Amino acid sequence: MKNLETTFMGIKLDNPVILGACNMSSNIDQLKKAEDQGVGAIVYKTLFEEQVQLENLQLEERLEEYEHIHAEMTKIHPDVDFSDIEYHLTRLRKAKESLSVPVFASLNAVNKASWVNYAKRIEQTGVDGIELNLYQTPINFDSDASAIEREQVAIVEEVKKNVSIPVSVKLSSGYTNILHFVKKLDETGVASFVLFNAFFQPDIDTKNESHKKVFNLSQKGDYKETLRYTGMLYGNIEADICSSRGIFTGEDAVKLILSGATTVQVVSSIYKNGVERIAAIKTELAEWMNKKGYNSLADFRGKLANCNLDKNENSLVYKRAQYIDLMLTSDTIFGKIPEY
Repeated sequence: MKNLETTFMGIKLDNPVILGACNMSSNIDQLKKAEDQGVGAIVYKTLFEEQVQLENLQLEERLEEYEHIHAEMTKIHPDVDFSDIEYHLTRLRKAKESLSVPVFASLNAVNKASWVNYAKRIEQTGVDGIELNLYQTPINFDSDASAIEREQVAIVEEVKKNVSIPVSVKLSSGYTNILHFVKKLDETGVASFVLFNAFFQPDIDTKNESHKKVFNLSQKGDYKETLRYTGMLYGNIEADICSSRGIFTGEDAVKLILSGATTVQVVSSIYKNGVERIAAIKTELAEWMNKKGYNSLADFRGKLANCNLDKNENSLVYKRAQYIDLMLTSDTIFGKIPEY
């Protein structure tokens, strides 16, 4: 087997294939199967602040029922389930203690105080690092893009001040200038960026004229936007780049490492093909390296990143102008365009 060692959040991994945060990554049995398949690391299921807020609201409603306790009551304590956040943290600790591969937490909060509070509590579980999920879905016409970004940079800075474990940031691509935003976040000293998050998208049932919930799995080829920005960021930031979304094969992983990724996260591929896909991706990656004569990932990482391309021949490859190049050479792709 070729040397597949790499890093995520500055931590050494045996290979670049990471199981990303999802419902599956909270199941200890599934995590052990992923470990048996040779996964490089695991990002445990995300802790959502909205989930905690909902739990607190439900608790308050139940407590109101017991405001007027009297002697004839059959019980004097409300029937409240074990705290969701405590349950999450307990399971996270158990996962860390049960696995030999690095285990990272994932957090999605709303308020700055919550980000810090939950990050500190997560650190106490003994995990190797924490992945912060930043995103901005526009729902307010008055929100200014630069103000949103400044606030999110401040959140990352505050979290880093309050925890000693490595911090990674997982982003969506929906920022006005993702390159500028990543550069600002990079200056805070984060260890890695994960590009990109895949979010729920609403859909409509036309028969019943109602909204419906859809489990949005990535499709083969969805890595292309990630590849573009990985290739543009490599060599221009200090943090590692972990590429995510639509990675199904070893060839997909090769493409993203060539563009500059140190690791790749897989989720949809595992849902569709099982944890056995982890071993398959590793094998396909190693076979490609053997065919090409590469002994380590470092031998070809970033080889096709923007900073390493021939500026005369390939200066437009990661830019929008490649569309123009495609049109100019379309007769070689689609056949000769007829004259009218």
